[in-house]
Amino acid sequence: MSDASYTTCDTATKLLTDGYDWMFADVQKVYSRKMTSVTRDGSPESGPDRSILDRFRRVGGLLEGHFRLTSGLHSPGYLQSALVLQHPREAEACGEAIAERVRTLGAQAVLSPALGGIVIGQEVGRALGVRALFAERQDGTLTLRRGFSLSPGERVLVVEDVVTTGGSTRETMEVARAAGAVVVGAAAIIDRSGGTHDLGAPFAALVTVSLPTYRPEDCPLCAAGLPVVKPGSRG
Repeated sequence: MSDASYTTCDTATKLLTDGYDWMFADVQKVYSRKMTSVTRDGSPESGPDRSILDRFRRVGGLLEGHFRLTSGLHSPGYLQSALVLQHPREAEACGEAIAERVRTLGAQAVLSPALGGIVIGQEVGRALGVRALFAERQDGTLTLRRGFSLSPGERVLVVEDVVTTGGSTRETMEVARAAGAVVVGAAAIIDRSGGTHDLGAPFAALVTVSLPTYRPEDCPLCAAGLPVVKPGSRG
């Protein structure tokens, strides 16, 4: 993986400056809910509140370059939630913040798509006091495996780390419905669609950002010959 793919490039900047304020200028415009880190005993950490994006910045999880998302779209910006969630206290804080926003939905189980949703799904389940399951692909189809099951009528919350098009969220919802469960809503740490997707169910995100995405055939970064990388799970 080329270092050039993770650093600001003069060519990319020129391509995007006229149409966008470049990735981090766009990120500065997000609206996010503030929350504090927590200590080992669960009490708030002292000091000023840090936003979710501050957490991403602190661990190097805000990347700029030329990325191919699992949706197939290309983007000059990528939020690598795994770099935040690798820290148990940060994962716990994110899970608690999501749980506070969805508690009134009355979920009885949390279902997440593997791989990116597993950690945050577990933390949301912990904060809500319900079990956390994950769906994974078998022969290309998302399904429940490893003995996981949902009961008919069970109230399920779908949780992801980052939502872009909402494709994997919808697919996970269908897994729950196929088992006879009731999908009461969905949630994520980051909604990078700018709030444009419609999941057909209540949705909560700790941060909503609007970062440009392109079809490969229309991507100005591809046209400039910049190498494209796929840095992680569904973005």
